[in-house]
Amino acid sequence: MSSLEWQRVDTLARQTKRRVFAGTRRSAKIAAHRTRNLAIQGMVLFKRAGRRLWNLRKPLVRWRYRTHRLQEQLSTYRDEWRVEREIERVVSGTGPIVIGPWLSEVGYEVLYWVPFVRWVKAAFRLDPERLWVVSRGGAGSWYADITPHYVEIFDEISPQEFAARNIDRSEGEGTNKQFGMSELDRMLMQRMEARLGTADISVLHPSLMYRLFKQFWSGHRPLNFLDSHTRYVKIAPPSVDLDALALPKEYVAVKLYAARSLPDTPANRAMLRALIESIAERWPVVLLDTGLNLDDHADYTFQSGGRIVSAKPHLDPRRNLAMQTQIIAGARAFVGTCGSLAWLAPMMGVDTTAVFTDARFLHSHLHAARRLYHVLGGGRFSPLDLSALDPLGLSLASRQVATLPAGPAPPPS
Repeated sequence: MSSLEWQRVDTLARQTKRRVFAGTRRSAKIAAHRTRNLAIQGMVLFKRAGRRLWNLRKPLVRWRYRTHRLQEQLSTYRDEWRVEREIERVVSGTGPIVIGPWLSEVGYEVLYWVPFVRWVKAAFRLDPERLWVVSRGGAGSWYADITPHYVEIFDEISPQEFAARNIDRSEGEGTNKQFGMSELDRMLMQRMEARLGTADISVLHPSLMYRLFKQFWSGHRPLNFLDSHTRYVKIAPPSVDLDALALPKEYVAVKLYAARSLPDTPANRAMLRALIESIAERWPVVLLDTGLNLDDHADYTFQSGGRIVSAKPHLDPRRNLAMQTQIIAGARAFVGTCGSLAWLAPMMGVDTTAVFTDARFLHSHLHAARRLYHVLGGGRFSPLDLSALDPLGLSLASRQVATLPAGPAPPPS
């Protein structure tokens, strides 16, 4: 073969080799692509199957959640039905019914206990002559439309013994609220049996109210649940001789005490002192600091003098709530810690500023109070959160209101 022919054969062999290698590479690529596609499709199918299997548990989870919720609701309703049956048992018959004894905070008594007792009386059409209220500090006027029978605890035991026993009760139960009968309750019930001359008495105890409203305070029951178990009315102040106090003709009553919503801190004390001084720039101030220490809420104490008058010397334990109620009723406005007598003042038609710095413990109470006073047509209720002043760089300085017109000066002592 000539060199030209060998060259043609070599060229043909090279071309054939390239075609074979190209076909092999193309086949390998196609095979790899198909394998990759199959793997992807397999993963997609696997994930889809996994999602479908995972979704199969959702109805079970929802069923378990709904079952748990229903169990909680049923437990709540069962507890409430049990309380209502106990109330029916207490009010049945014709014998005396002791309402109390009330040993807990003033705020819960005013905002919940008295309206609850009023509801029980109306719902079961109880004869007022059967009812005997047991409380302390001359609080009988709060129950005046319920029954004429009021028993003063301090007529049965001394304020010192009451305070000591009440502290022991609170420490033993882990709370100042009356979720059950204590030794102090039982001792006072024995005194009531002796007073009434019979052991055949029924007790409408505050624990019934606390147990019934527990879910409302926790935010698990609506406001209409409270409406269906309370009756609110305006309260007439008691008849108390206030001439000895030499009060100004017009004044602002102030009741400030330490609480979880208004803790006793240097900053809070400074703001409250400035608040009182600011009020005194316009109107005389009557401080309702009792200094009695009958519960775990200690009064803030501020120096009196000039346009700031303290009622402390005139507030004896047996009549201290009655006198404070009367002083508030005669005031042009009331300023106090959000709680206690701040719930009472609007029920007597007195405009009220309720002061706090921590609202975590007040949400349900504020929710109830705002609606209650609006419907009742009582005094204006204005919550004042002092903590809102700090982010704004504001302060309660008396000089800020020094140019406002001053109210009448207090009469000479």
